[in-house]
Amino acid sequence: MPNEIMVDVKELVKRYGSFTAVKGVRFQVEKGEIFGLLGPNGAGKTTTIEMLVGLRKPDEGTASLAGFDVKKDVNKVKEVIGVQLQSTSLFELLKVEEILHLYASFYPKNVDIDQLIEDMLLTEKRKDRIKGLSGGQKQRLAIALALIHDPNIVFLDEPTTGLDPQARRTLWDIVLRLKERGKTVILSTHYMDEAHVLCDRIGIMDQGELIALDTPGNLVKTLQSTSTIEFHLDNPPEQVWFMKMDGVEEVAIKDTFVQLYTDELQRALTSLITLSTEHDLKIEDLQTRQATLEDVFIHMTGRRLRES
Repeated sequence: MPNEIMVDVKELVKRYGSFTAVKGVRFQVEKGEIFGLLGPNGAGKTTTIEMLVGLRKPDEGTASLAGFDVKKDVNKVKEVIGVQLQSTSLFELLKVEEILHLYASFYPKNVDIDQLIEDMLLTEKRKDRIKGLSGGQKQRLAIALALIHDPNIVFLDEPTTGLDPQARRTLWDIVLRLKERGKTVILSTHYMDEAHVLCDRIGIMDQGELIALDTPGNLVKTLQSTSTIEFHLDNPPEQVWFMKMDGVEEVAIKDTFVQLYTDELQRALTSLITLSTEHDLKIEDLQTRQATLEDVFIHMTGRRLRES
């Protein structure tokens, strides 16, 4: 039997005057799946999520969550979703357990608050005021508030932005436990490692469009190369020059930064060093690595996910 479809999005469009922020996005998410929306800031990820959770009205298209139409069944939708937004305003003078009890009072049913505090690793902070929490602790509290009524679908919008590496890893563990409990998770992020670790499938967004949708592994396979050679070069030659090298499958150049994609790493490196010596090219900051989702985005758009 096919898995139950929890999120069904068809041709969603959002305009602001003459600017179209989301351009006909469509995708489905199955029950128990972690689905990622990956893309740079301004790609339309947050706007898409805001339309799904009822914060913005779509100009065109339809969407249903757990079978409820986001336009017609607003109250039903609110019962089945939990939302952690990119910036959550909390009552800074309340204590952790106080705000959880407050939010619980808004719903006809709620989860066990003591267990929720433990699950979010906030036991030692339960009697502390929110203003004294660290960034990671506030994010975990925001997720706890999204889970207070035991929703079927959880939306996490850029949940780890601005957090240190340890806090990010802690949140990753929490998200993976949500999947273990059968929750359906919609996650937006511009961190490629986060998407690769957490998501069963990923929709890559750019300039309001969904330009690719597949598993992380399958998206990387579309590159037809397993390794990347990266380096800086003053006044690099045109792409066609690098394509003449042995073993090079694809080339990406931005200013002085060059990336070569290859399935034959040693052969491509040897060819690069030989040709650069013959033509007196000074290569700097040379490194090699496995191909990633960042490379998929560069391949599709010619730009990095996170521009410096």
